[in-house]
Amino acid sequence: MRRFLVTFATLLLLWTVVSQLNHALAPAHVYLFVPALFLTYAALALPLRAGLAATLSAALLCDSATPVIFGTHALLFAVAHIFLFNLRDRVPRDETSARVVIALLANLALFLVFSFVQISRLPAPAEAWPRIICDLLCSQIFLAVIAPWFFALQARALELAFVASPAFDRHLG
Repeated sequence: MRRFLVTFATLLLLWTVVSQLNHALAPAHVYLFVPALFLTYAALALPLRAGLAATLSAALLCDSATPVIFGTHALLFAVAHIFLFNLRDRVPRDETSARVVIALLANLALFLVFSFVQISRLPAPAEAWPRIICDLLCSQIFLAVIAPWFFALQARALELAFVASPAFDRHLG
């Protein structure tokens, strides 16, 4: 339970930071969408139950603050979390650079899936693609810059809560 609470607290912090950045970037018509940051560390480093619970809680938080069908983020985050969880034994998950690459690929996939799901609701879908591409580029750059810090924050928060140590973190199963 403590693992879930600590991880969710870091995800709540991330959600707050991203929400404030999106609010500040609204006049420039830029939207940062970084769902992979909400699930990559939990999927790669935590047991399935605690990681999925934290990911789904963060997804419901994202669902509550966006004008989409409630549960859209939860469904996409859950599928991505389970996919990454099953992939984690095949990738070097202890290295920060590998986690960042995995997060970038997961973010790209989630961004494209979410865009295709939501674009059908627009009156002129073809006109939205330049903005979608701009948002994708800005989101990927932001993710690449902030991901190492955020993964370190999550690991350190778990250590401070006496939930995990670096040696324990490497051998979670």
